[in-house]
Amino acid sequence: MMAAATSMMSGSRLLLLSSSSSSSSFFFSFSSSTLRRLFSSPPPSPSSSSSPLALSRSLYTRRRSLLSPVLHFPSRRCRCCRRRPRPRCCCCFCSEATPQCQSQAEEAPPPSDPVREAAEALDIRVGRVLRAWRHPEADSLYVEEVDVGEAEPRTICSGLVDYIPLDHLQDCKVVVLANLKPRNMRGIKSNGMLMAASDESHKTVELLIPPEGSITGERIWFGSEEEKDRQPDAATPNQVQKKKIWESVQPHLRTTDSCAAVLLAGTAHPMQTSAGTVTCNSLRNARIS
Repeated sequence: MMAAATSMMSGSRLLLLSSSSSSSSFFFSFSSSTLRRLFSSPPPSPSSSSSPLALSRSLYTRRRSLLSPVLHFPSRRCRCCRRRPRPRCCCCFCSEATPQCQSQAEEAPPPSDPVREAAEALDIRVGRVLRAWRHPEADSLYVEEVDVGEAEPRTICSGLVDYIPLDHLQDCKVVVLANLKPRNMRGIKSNGMLMAASDESHKTVELLIPPEGSITGERIWFGSEEEKDRQPDAATPNQVQKKKIWESVQPHLRTTDSCAAVLLAGTAHPMQTSAGTVTCNSLRNARIS
């Protein structure tokens, strides 16, 4: 490989430029004091036990320690514009960036919140209970047929017998977590979960209530009205189970002092439908599950 090197004196500094047939290049910038230390310092004194290899390594280490503060290797490509850096570019450890790098940095999205990302992968919908009855094989379970906007209603089992009278479930609007993996509950396959708020002792449980005018089957989101159109696709039931998405989100779901359902991820993100915010009847600062 052919290589060429040139040197220039600028004030009290010496600039050495080196290039080769490859695309990489580098330059050295030395102050006069560094040059004096580099070339005038005596080599290590040999001893009877020192081998030529040990002396060579010692000399290399000393020279490298003197050079390291002033070496610059701008051969890496810019992470923003993928071009090779030039003097006073952001990738040369200088204070100014090229206009293209600045525009890329300004357009970069803010860092994502893992809890918020996980919550956006849940398929939470507005549902309507078509009918409900007691589970024939389990005293603590109800069985509900719930319309979630699909061709057929879903069958869902929920342990609400001790908390909600059966007649309160008939033909009522509910909030359904729809992308859980189906579970066999005493001989009946449950395909989803009714979401509810409960106090710390779990003695009082209230179903979450979509606002008046909510559309059955509408997907619920967290945040402002503008964020409705930015919802990503929901995860599959297998992904929810494998990545434990629901388990990572559930501890961050609470109700506020006004009984509104929110996701606590940095700030409070309300649980929204196109008709307004999801609430519960009376439980404040309660857990949601």
